[in-house]
Amino acid sequence: MGEEEEKYDGMLLVMAQQHEGGVQELVNTFFSFLRRKTDFFIGGDPGAAEKLVKDSFDHHSKLALKSHKEKQMKQEKEKKEKAERTAKLAEEKKKKKDENGPRIQELTDEEAEKLQSELDKKKEEEEKMKNEAENEEKTSGKEEKGSDSEAEEDEKDKDKLKPNSGNGADLPNYKWTQTLSEIDLAVPFDVKFRIKGRDVVVDIQRRFIKVGLKGHPPVMEGQLYNEVKVEESSWLIDDGKVVTVHLEKINKMEWWSRIVTTDPEINTKKICPENSKLSDLDGETRGMVEKMMYDQRQKSMGLPTSEEQKKQDILKKFMAQHPEMDFSKAKFS
Repeated sequence: MGEEEEKYDGMLLVMAQQHEGGVQELVNTFFSFLRRKTDFFIGGDPGAAEKLVKDSFDHHSKLALKSHKEKQMKQEKEKKEKAERTAKLAEEKKKKKDENGPRIQELTDEEAEKLQSELDKKKEEEEKMKNEAENEEKTSGKEEKGSDSEAEEDEKDKDKLKPNSGNGADLPNYKWTQTLSEIDLAVPFDVKFRIKGRDVVVDIQRRFIKVGLKGHPPVMEGQLYNEVKVEESSWLIDDGKVVTVHLEKINKMEWWSRIVTTDPEINTKKICPENSKLSDLDGETRGMVEKMMYDQRQKSMGLPTSEEQKKQDILKKFMAQHPEMDFSKAKFS
């Protein structure tokens, strides 16, 4: 039934594009055609044409309302499940924190020396990996030089920061990471006491954020890069020294290049999607994300997106089938 319904979408889409007056003008054209080219209005019993139109309208109206209701129910179900997951995670984190609590353990000289040795070894490995990554980046950068467009992009992005392992940035006053749907910030405070909720100021608005200690200049304050869902965003104090803030994005198909508009930008073209756990997404969401990434690459190269390609293909096919029609004013938005 779905394929049968969509059979004439290409032709109807082109017709709709040529009606600047919108749906009202398009519907008027259909009835004008029926009046001029058929006996629709006078060929049957009195009231038959009106009944046919009304029955068809009622049928499709019910389908539209049903589809809208199902979509709303699905959104509400997803929202409820997400809220339950968030509450469960918060409860588990609180339980784990209560069980483990801060403990002070005195080490022997031998244990301290062993611990320091392990820390030094880990630091050396991290430095080695960092140097290898930088060398690899430099090498690939030399190999990829060539086209003028790539050179222009490099020039445009050369002052932008390279994303950290969480697809965010490590700034002097705080660190942030992101996925396509959410942002996590860690704001450390260099104080000699364990901070509590009453000691800090955290203000999260749809397009604004402020984090700091009461009586002191804020560590971060300004207009957000894009809008967030205030009711699904949250913050907590970790180990009495760090304020962690969770922001839920409204647009879940976009990478942020910074948190507030005064921050330095990261180069979103160097973001690693695998770090954002694409494998954890359901099939439909993952498909949307991969489509968005493809469209982003196409735009950066000045090429049509998947949606634009689809529309162009429909128009070309219809033009080939109807060479007698004038398509010079047909446009896709």
